[in-house]
Amino acid sequence: QVQLVESGGGLAPAGGSLRLSCATSINYFSINTWAWYRQASGKPRELVARMSTAGSTNYAESVQGRFTISRDDIKKRVYLQMGSLKPEDTAVYYCNAHPSYSDWGQGTQVTVSS
Repeated sequence: QVQLVESGGGLAPAGGSLRLSCATSINYFSINTWAWYRQASGKPRELVARMSTAGSTNYAESVQGRFTISRDDIKKRVYLQMGSLKPEDTAVYYCNAHPSYSDWGQGTQVTVSS
């Protein structure tokens, strides 16, 4: 069973920043591409950012230039630095492989106030 643990969410003002962190119990190095996803209330889960082992990154257009995905292969963690936050960034954020495993963590809630 895959275990993914996201943390770092919270309440932030519009224009503020948050840094999300992801820890996993699976074989970290078995995954070529790590990703962050989010799901706003009443909406489907969407891909926010992904990063390959080689370091290439892709971002959703809505977060391009504001969010940065990174990975620490020593700590076996994946991060999402979020800046210039907007109320529409409010969602539960999840990390997973890309393509994703069927198992998901509990996610971390990000709420951006206007």
